[in-house]
Amino acid sequence: MENQTILIIIVALCFITTIIIKNWPKIIIKKKRTQYPDLPPGPKGWPIVGCIPQMMKNKPILKWIHKIMQELNTEIACIRLGNINVIPVTSPELAREFLKELDAVFASRPHCMTCEMTSDGYLTTIISPLGDQWKKMKRIIISEVLSPAMHRLLHKKVCLEEADHLVKYVYNQCQSPLKDGLVNVRAVARHYCGSVTKKIIFGKRFFGAEMEDGGPGMQDEEHMDALFTTVFHVYAFAIADYVPWLEVFDLDGYKKTLKNSIKSMRKYQDPEIDKRVEMWEQGIRKTKEDILDVFINLKDSSNDPLLSVQEIKAQINELMFAAVDNPSNAVEWALAEMINQPDVLHKAYKELDKVVGWDRLVDESDLPKLNYVKACIKEAFRMHPVNPFNVPHVSTKDMVVGGYFIPKGSHVILSRPGLGKNPRVWEDPLKYKPERHIVNESIEVSFVDHELKMFSFSTGRRGCPGVVLGSTMVTLILARLLQGFNWSAPLNGPGIDLVQSERNMLMAKPLIAHASPRLEPHIYAN
Repeated sequence: MENQTILIIIVALCFITTIIIKNWPKIIIKKKRTQYPDLPPGPKGWPIVGCIPQMMKNKPILKWIHKIMQELNTEIACIRLGNINVIPVTSPELAREFLKELDAVFASRPHCMTCEMTSDGYLTTIISPLGDQWKKMKRIIISEVLSPAMHRLLHKKVCLEEADHLVKYVYNQCQSPLKDGLVNVRAVARHYCGSVTKKIIFGKRFFGAEMEDGGPGMQDEEHMDALFTTVFHVYAFAIADYVPWLEVFDLDGYKKTLKNSIKSMRKYQDPEIDKRVEMWEQGIRKTKEDILDVFINLKDSSNDPLLSVQEIKAQINELMFAAVDNPSNAVEWALAEMINQPDVLHKAYKELDKVVGWDRLVDESDLPKLNYVKACIKEAFRMHPVNPFNVPHVSTKDMVVGGYFIPKGSHVILSRPGLGKNPRVWEDPLKYKPERHIVNESIEVSFVDHELKMFSFSTGRRGCPGVVLGSTMVTLILARLLQGFNWSAPLNGPGIDLVQSERNMLMAKPLIAHASPRLEPHIYAN
C-alpha cells in the first residue's frame, strides 16, 4: 500500500510539473529574501510534494522526524511537506521563544483536512485558526465552561462522584472470581475520564446501559474507541493536510478513518444535544445543570441564542476528545512505572497514609498536599506523553527564531518526548524519577512547565484552558487507585513490560495489573 501511495504521488507530481512548465511564463521572478538567514536544517524534498514520499515510506512518522533531528544533530529542523515548512523543536529555549516571546506571531492554527473535519469547519476553540470565531469560542470556554466558579459548582462534585464509582468498580474487579484480581488499568482510567466528561457535559455517566459491575456497556465502549481514534488522527501527518488536491484520493486512508470515528462519536452525542434543545424550547427543562444547558442558554446582545446547534455540537465534540486522552494515559504509565519500582510505590503509599489516613477516601481538598503523587504523574507526563507533538502553531508572518528563517505559514510543532527527554536539560532522562520534580517540600508540584522543559499543558494564548480540571482529574484518579488498592505485576509474572507502541505513544499493551484492597470493606461500600 505504501509503495502504491508513493507511486501515485510521483505520477501526480510529474503531471503537475508538466502543467506548470507548459503554462508558466518563461521568466519567473522569484521573491528575494537575501535579508533572511537560512532555514533550519532538514532533508531535501521533491518539487511540489516535498518530503511526503519519504514520510510515507518511513513510518511511524514520529520516529522518522526524531531520527532526522538526531542525524542532523539539531534541536530545530525544517521538513517540507507539500508547500508547508514543518518546524519540529526539541529545545526549551527555542520553544519559549516561539510560544512566549513571539506568542502573538505563532498563535494561529493550520488550515488542514483533519482539523476542518473534526471542528465542523473551524467552529471550535482548540484547533481553529485565529479569527473572530476562535475569539468567540475561547471567551465562552474560559468564562462559562472552565471558570473557577463552574469548577466549584459542577466539576468538583462530578470528579468526586465519579471517583467513588471508580473505586467501587475496581473493588468489584478485585472481588470477581473471574478476574482473579487482575485489572485493566487503561480501561479503568479511560472509563473514569469519559464518565466525568459526559457527566459534566450531558449530566449522565453513560450513553447506554451500565454493566453489572459498574463499568461501561457496549455503546460507551464504542464511543470511547471512536474518541481515541479521532484523537490520534487529528493533525497526524495526513497527506491531504499538506497537499489538499490529493484529498480526493485519500491515499493514506485518514479521511475515511476520521469520518467514521467522528460519525461514531456523534451518533451518541448529537441526539442528546437535539433532545435537550427541544426540551428548552418547549419549556420542559428550566434549570441549568450541565455544560450543555449553559451552551443552549447563552444569549447575544439581542437576546438571541449566542451559539447555533451546529456550533454546540462541534464544540462538545472537541471537549470530549480533549479531556480524556492526557489524564488516562498519564495514569496508566505512572502506575506501570511505579509497580516496576516498588520503592516509588511505597513512598506514594506512605504519603497517602499520612495525608489522608485509612478511614476515608482521598478528597479534592487533599490534592495540594499529595506532592509525591503529583510528582509521579508529572514524571509520566515528561517521559510518556500521549501525543508526540503539540497541536501546531502557525507563523502569521516571516520571522527569525534562533538564528533561522521561519517563513510565514510554517507549522511549528514542539516535540513532547524531545523536550521531556532532552539530555542537555534532564539528568538521566530515560529514568523514571519523580523526586526530580520536588524542588522544595513547601512548593506544590504543578503540571504546567512555563519554561517548556517538558510539555504537558500548553502555555500562552493557546494554553490549555482546562488545566485545573485536567490536573484534578489525573491526580484524583491515581490517588484513589493507590490509596484504595495494593498494586503489583500479575502473580507469577515477570513484571510490567514498559514497551511503547510502534504506532503511537501509548503502552504497546494495556496495563493489566494485580490489585487487592488496602482499606476496610466498609470504605468501599460507602
